[in-house]
Amino acid sequence: VYLSGQVAEDPDADIQEQTRSTLARVEGLLAEAGSNKEHLLAATIYLRDVDNHFALMNEVWNTWVPEGHAPARACGEAKLARPELKVEIIVDAAYD
Repeated sequence: VYLSGQVAEDPDADIQEQTRSTLARVEGLLAEAGSNKEHLLAATIYLRDVDNHFALMNEVWNTWVPEGHAPARACGEAKLARPELKVEIIVDAAYD
C-alpha cells in the first residue's frame, strides 16, 4: 500500500491535532486497502516548522504507532501545499 501525502482535515488546528487527524486518515486508508498500522514499512513526514513542531508531532506519532511496529521513518522540513498546513505524512505498508 502506497499512500501519497496525507494532510489534516482542519488546516487551522495546531500541530498535534493536525498530526492526529492525518494519522486517522492514514489508518482509515490502510484499512480500506486491507492493511493496518502494524504493517507499516516506511513513513516520510514533512513539517512546515521542524524546529517548533517536531517534538509535538513526535508525541502523537509515538502514541499512534504500535509498540514493536515502528517503520523506517524520515522527517524533514518542507514548504507544504498550503501555508496553514503543518504536517504531511506519506506511508508504505504491507497487506494484512
